[in-house]
Formats: sequence, C-alpha cells, structure tokens
Amino acid sequence: MRFIESLGAASAIFAVVAASPVEKPVIKKNFSVQQTTPKPTLKSGAAAVAATFYKYGKQPPADVKAAATGNDGSVTTSPTQYDSQYLTPITVGGQQLTLDFDTGSSDLWVFSTETPSSQSNGHSLYDPSKSKTSKRLQGATWSITYGDQSSSSGIVYTDTVTVGQTSFPGQAVELAQRVSAQFQQDVDNDGLLGLAFDQLNTVKPTAQKTFFTNVLSSLSAPLFTVDLKKGAPGTFDFGFVDDAKHTGPVTYVDVDSRQGFWTFTTGSISVGGRSVSGAINAIADTGTTLLYLPDNIVDAYYGAVSGATNNQQQGGYTYPCNTALPDISFQIGAGYTAVVPGSYVTYAPVDESGTTCFGGIQSSAGIGFNIFGDIFLKSQFVVFQGGNKPRLGFAAKQL
Repeated sequence: MRFIESLGAASAIFAVVAASPVEKPVIKKNFSVQQTTPKPTLKSGAAAVAATFYKYGKQPPADVKAAATGNDGSVTTSPTQYDSQYLTPITVGGQQLTLDFDTGSSDLWVFSTETPSSQSNGHSLYDPSKSKTSKRLQGATWSITYGDQSSSSGIVYTDTVTVGQTSFPGQAVELAQRVSAQFQQDVDNDGLLGLAFDQLNTVKPTAQKTFFTNVLSSLSAPLFTVDLKKGAPGTFDFGFVDDAKHTGPVTYVDVDSRQGFWTFTTGSISVGGRSVSGAINAIADTGTTLLYLPDNIVDAYYGAVSGATNNQQQGGYTYPCNTALPDISFQIGAGYTAVVPGSYVTYAPVDESGTTCFGGIQSSAGIGFNIFGDIFLKSQFVVFQGGNKPRLGFAAKQL
C-alpha cells in the first residue's frame, strides 16, 4: 500500500494481544472524512511493487528486488502527479494522527511515545498518558516481520478512536515501540487503520474487531464509500451514499470475504476498446497504489503502448513519459463498464530526468491474487457494504 505500499505491509503483521471489552460507540448516523494529499517524497516504482509482494507474504521476483534495492528509493515531486498515498486524519484519545485507511488489512497501529525518538522523528505520536480513556492491555504485545526483514513491534492499549463525528471507546490500538527504516522514513504517515474483514486481524489470542465493524450497527447504513481523487484530497463517507459524488447508478457485485479481503469478480476486460480477457477475481485495496493483473492482460496492455518494455532494471513495465496510454475497461455486474483512463495509469518517472515512466499496471504473478489498488479506485466511486451479505458497488464519477 503506497509507501502506502510499505506501510500497508502492516496488514501482514503478526501480533499478540488480549481481547478488548465490548464498548458502546458514540455515533452520528453518518459522516464524512476528508483526506489530505501527502508531501512529495515518494518511493520508486520497483519499491512499490516489492512492497506489495512483502505485504502479502511473498518474495518479489529477483529483478524487482534488485531494482528496488539498487534504487536510491525516492524522487521528489508534486503529489498531484503520483498519488502515492492518501492520508486521513483521526483522533486516538483526543490526539490527532494521520493514517492510511486500508481496505486490505484489519489492524490499527500507530507511532507513539513508546517509539524511540531516533525512529519517530517527524511523526505525530500518540501518547496514552495524555488520554483519560486509554487502558493498557497488560502482557499484550505485537510484532511485525516482513519478507524483506522490515519490522515493527510494540504493546497494545485500548482507547477512544474518533473518525469524522463517530467515536468508539475501547478500540484496540497497537503502539509501535520499534520500527524499521522503511516506516521511519514516511514521516507523513503515522500509522494504519484497517478496513478489511475481522478475520485478517492479527491480534492474538483473540482477534480484534475493526473500527468499521465496531460502529457498523449504529450507522444509518452498514457501509462506507471511497472517493479517491487524482492529485487532490478525496473522502471516505461512512453510513451513507452521497449521490452527488457519482454520475451514474451504482452497480453492486457480491463479495467473497472468506479470506478476509473485499474479493469480487469482474466480467470481460478490454484495452483501448479491444477485448483482452474474460472474468478475473480481484481484491479492492485502498492501501495498494498500483493495479496488479494477470500477465496476459498486462502484456496486452503494454503491447498497445508505444515504446513500452518490461524493464528488468526497473522491475516492471516502463515507457516514455510522453507516450499516450490507452484506457483499460472492466465489465462489472450487469451492464456497468468501469473505465480507467490512460491518463490515470502512469505511476511515476523512474528518475528525475522525467523521460521514462513506471507503469501503474503491473503483474500479479507471484502475489497470488489480483489487486485493484488506487490506480483503479481513484477512477471510480466505490461502495464497501458490510453486514451479513457484503457487496461492492461501483459507479462512474466526474474525473
């Protein structure tokens, strides 16, 4: 999930914690949360791809790993160009933090006063001693270790978490006591709030509920919507569908939540109006930057891009930045075609010369499943409906 990708790797953590008591939420029936655009310090394309592999417990291909390791790791540019991550303000115990809202994970962890100053410089920190509602879960610990040996670990509290106008007391909050360099360097991001299904929560011995699950029954409708923007703040709306944010009807498809993800099935897929694939399964993941698809689709897409090459040095498909890219379209449900404009596909230049760009569509081979990250999601208005019969809804919007 952007460095979001690397931070989103927090969803793959291993944790140990006691269960929190059942608490009663303080609820507004529906609410919106405005996002912010991050500062312009961004990961390379290869680093973004490698981090997605690590997030889902997989080793990246050798060329991707080499490119990610060999690259100096960042370029400085306007976030309106790359949309590397979307950050959202919340409060924990009355203290404001800026988190990545991640539909690909189910844990909430934060930088805190437990994090050594040498590892937390530049981050906003949660201080449980300044909260009247914090409670230590005695003996509870958590620990994250990734395939690249990046890691984080700490202790667990419960406290009141507020998103928009809705608060839930007793939410499990994981406090970082140690973070590796990958997390330290992303000073815009103070942690992660997972919005996948509860079975992905890594707390042990008893898995904890997500914030969304905890407030679900008190919302006007059991859902939240995601309206990400290209190069601008977007919103998460909880409990209602704002019809002003989409331009056509919402088309719903069933979700298979057995693996804990928002998994759905597309219909046929077209590139530049030409059909290139039948139906595929994928997860909708706000915490992943890129769009990961099967090799045959990726190859067909870049086969339509002048100058595109599967660049071993960069760990994925690249092309001249001045090349026009085709649209990619997905049939969803009965009669809706979700179109990702070609202008939305580029992730970032591979270096400061700005002549060669890293594509926002890359191969899902090796990850184990397809991922519709922000390259796709920011082109759509998306409804995440929870409850006993979860669904995803997709609609066109003004781009």
